[in-house]
Amino acid sequence: MGAKRQRLVEQGSSFYGTSPGPSFMYNPATFAYVGQPPPFPVVKLRGLPFDCAEADVAEFFHGLDIVDVLFVHKYGKFTGEAFCVFGYPLQVDFALQRNRQNMGRRYVEVFRSKRQEYYKAIAGEVFDARGGSPRRNIPRSKSYDEGKDSAEHTGVLRLRGLPFSAGKDDIIDFFKDIVLSEDSIHFTMNSEGRPTGEAFVEFANAEDSEAAMAKDRMTLGSRYIELFPSSHEELDEALARGR
Repeated sequence: MGAKRQRLVEQGSSFYGTSPGPSFMYNPATFAYVGQPPPFPVVKLRGLPFDCAEADVAEFFHGLDIVDVLFVHKYGKFTGEAFCVFGYPLQVDFALQRNRQNMGRRYVEVFRSKRQEYYKAIAGEVFDARGGSPRRNIPRSKSYDEGKDSAEHTGVLRLRGLPFSAGKDDIIDFFKDIVLSEDSIHFTMNSEGRPTGEAFVEFANAEDSEAAMAKDRMTLGSRYIELFPSSHEELDEALARGR
C-alpha cells in the first residue's frame, strides 16, 4: 500500500487541517464534532462511464478538495463504481448535491459511505493486484508491450494512474532501487491546478530509466501504475499545459 494512502488509513481524520487551497467548499472548523470524531468524508459513486478517469471525477466534483479516488474492480474489470474521499466532512454534503447528475452521457449516483466500506474496497483492490483474481493475468496486446520495449530511452519516464494524493516520497519509494531526488519528479496539473494522475520522472541516465521500466504495471497503493518512455520535450510541454 502506498505511503500516502497508508497514512490516510492509519491516521483517519488527521487530514482535517489547514486548507490546501482556496476552495470555497473548505470547512475549517471541526467544533461541530466536539466530544466525538468527525465523520469520515467519503462517498460512493455508481454508474460511472467505463472509460472514467480520476480527472473526470475531479471535474464532476469541481470545487471540492479530493484526497483520493478509488475505482472498484471485479474479476479484472471496472464495475462502474468508485469511492471518493474529501478533505473535510462538510464537503460530503456538497458532493451529494451532484447525485444523478451527468458525467458525459451517463448520470452518476452519489451515496454516503463509511470508512469501513472504503477500507474494504482498498483491501479488495490490493488482493486483486496481488493475484487474488484473474485481473492480474489479463494479457496486454503484443504490440502494446513491443512498443514500450522498442522505444528509445532518454532518461525520462511518464507515469500514469497515480492516486491524486500521491507525493514525491511515494514516487521515490516506488523506485526505491534507483536513486532519485525530489527535484527530478514532476506532477502534471490540469487548468484548474489539480493533479491529473500523471507525473514525469527524470533519471540520471537512459540506463536507469530503462531499468525502471521493470516497475511497469506494478502497484502504488491499490493502483496499477503504467510507465512510458518519454522525453524532456514531452515533459516541458506537459508542465507548460498546467501553468
